[in-house]
Amino acid sequence: MRDYHVAVIPGDGIGQEVTAEGVRVLDEVGKLTGAYKMRYDYFPWGCEYYLKTGRMMADDGLKILKEFDIIYFGAVGFPSVPDHISLRGLRLPICQGFEQYVCQRPSYLLPGIKSPLADKKPGDIDFVVVRENTEGEYSGAGGRAHRGLPIEVAVETSVFTRTGVERIIRYAYQLAQSRRKKLVNATKSNAQQHSLTFWDEIFVEVGQEFPEAQTERVLIDALSARFVLRPESLDVVVGSNLFGDILTDLGGAICGSLGLAASGNINPERAYPSMFEPVHGSAPDIFGKGIANPIAMIWCGAMMLEFLGEKQSADLILRAIKAVTGEGTALTPDLGGSAKTPEVTDAIIAQGRGLAK
Repeated sequence: MRDYHVAVIPGDGIGQEVTAEGVRVLDEVGKLTGAYKMRYDYFPWGCEYYLKTGRMMADDGLKILKEFDIIYFGAVGFPSVPDHISLRGLRLPICQGFEQYVCQRPSYLLPGIKSPLADKKPGDIDFVVVRENTEGEYSGAGGRAHRGLPIEVAVETSVFTRTGVERIIRYAYQLAQSRRKKLVNATKSNAQQHSLTFWDEIFVEVGQEFPEAQTERVLIDALSARFVLRPESLDVVVGSNLFGDILTDLGGAICGSLGLAASGNINPERAYPSMFEPVHGSAPDIFGKGIANPIAMIWCGAMMLEFLGEKQSADLILRAIKAVTGEGTALTPDLGGSAKTPEVTDAIIAQGRGLAK
């Protein structure tokens, strides 16, 4: 039995509610498969921590986290703290400090879930967005001058390095090779003539290493429309930090709910711990009501297990999720049901036990 040391950061809002549910499933599946055991250390970092200390995380937070095998993260952000402070004080320092340059976000229409797109059946939507996760539009380069004056100016500079672009595009090609060998390059090089023409050129260069891949270069506005009009035509999409962020919310929406959208912030070289988190954020409007959908967090647990090499356990979780959504009796309000958060987890655990026999 393998032993994993997990840093758990529930964070803010419903992150605090769904993280506990994800841990329940991880523990149960570890018992069912006998493959692993998780040891957890919990960290109270987030907006409440900021209001008490003036920091979103401990000053030596990265040094602390570096010793763990993996990070299981709930959500960050709450109305009590400005968004740019909460994001740049917790999630971004971890992603950037640990070279988690891949943000991998699957979009899959689960059985029993109704897409807002007409006539889409389970499996019709099945693609992955690979988002560059450490530079681009989220680099933080820039500043403001003449604050409060009529001549005030704000400058935000996107940073694209050859190393950063090559490695994310190569990862996307490799992922496409393992799937249906179709890769879409999300760009806007007609308008961003320096950064994204650079991106497009590298996409072509790296593509020479993958002659079997079918590639397309699609402008981000047209690609957004295609997510809605022809999502079944997509397999793997690679985009910059900003484009990937926006597209994956759309991907979650067309699959029925952001409460189903999982993601991994990955350091493929494993020089640092990777971090897995749901896409839905802290959802302050439903925090404390007990109706948050735990499926995205539980799915993150499956992604985390697969990354750790525990594919059998990861597959068991996904099969249990599909069984629960297919049955349709334990769904939270975002999916048209009336189940409470723990009830969905109970149902997934029950299905997992049955499938493991």
